[in-house]
Amino acid sequence: MEDGLAKDGERGTRTRERLRLMMFETGHRSSRVFNTVMLGMILLSVLTISLETVESIASRHGGLLRAAEWGFTILFTAEYVTRLVVAKRRLGYATSFFGIVDVVAIAPTYLTLLVPGMHELLVIRSLRLVRLFRILRLAEYVGESEHLAAALRASRPKIVVFVITLLTVVVILGAVMHLVEGPETGFTSIPQSMYWAVVTMTTVGYGDLIPTTPVGKMVASVVMILGYGLLAVPTGIVTSELTMRSRLRDLAGGADAAGRRTEGGRAEGGDVEGGRDGVGGVGGRVGVGDAGRACPSCGVGGHAGDARYCRVCGAGLL
Repeated sequence: MEDGLAKDGERGTRTRERLRLMMFETGHRSSRVFNTVMLGMILLSVLTISLETVESIASRHGGLLRAAEWGFTILFTAEYVTRLVVAKRRLGYATSFFGIVDVVAIAPTYLTLLVPGMHELLVIRSLRLVRLFRILRLAEYVGESEHLAAALRASRPKIVVFVITLLTVVVILGAVMHLVEGPETGFTSIPQSMYWAVVTMTTVGYGDLIPTTPVGKMVASVVMILGYGLLAVPTGIVTSELTMRSRLRDLAGGADAAGRRTEGGRAEGGDVEGGRDGVGGVGGRVGVGDAGRACPSCGVGGHAGDARYCRVCGAGLL
């Protein structure tokens, strides 16, 4: 009896591990097949939702489309529950980006039972297309996006100042155009004139509001020229941060390589204690593990073994 229970437990463990590999390990063959199939289901689901918005199709095949939508919802729900069961860290998956996307993708269908108007939110199922990153294993691009995110975080104070300045300019220009042009030419209020300023400054130029007075045309010319300069400012701020972080990453890579060469030389000479060469500080052993421990966000290495956050960008260390 006990042997039978033990065998059942082993089979259950093996099944759970196979499911975990299939659902979470992108390098595994079964995972690639599973994710490809699920991506196909997601595309079909989005197509179904899109067809429901076409009146001629919905009037003839509305019942079939709704049945298909519920079928996809049940499938995605079963997948989400299975992921929760087989995940090593269930709470970690539930609160992760993909876990939240999975919940957000299935919730609207169930909410339609309570709130009929929620049916229009079914289009958010397209969020699940972010699984494309898992299937194609774009790890290098995801890594670069982390560097971009770190640069944006570091640039936030400057960008906030820029946005405040831009809003101030828009308000002033709106007030000026409302005063110069007046309601007769469509500038009926300051908010309406501010809308014109934003459209003109971004060089979109819808043409629904056009200055007719000489002064208004002069102001419009200034706004157009000003727009080119203002819109280039945030690009320069972020580019500067990216360049700096790229240099830091290169320097960190060189320092890590030098540290490994130094450590190798010490190991060969039998002298690994930092107390004799003044490198390691108090007790001062310099380990390869510490030298090679780099921040996943900005790439700076050389963090202490017990460090939890990067000393440069503040991102969490793995």
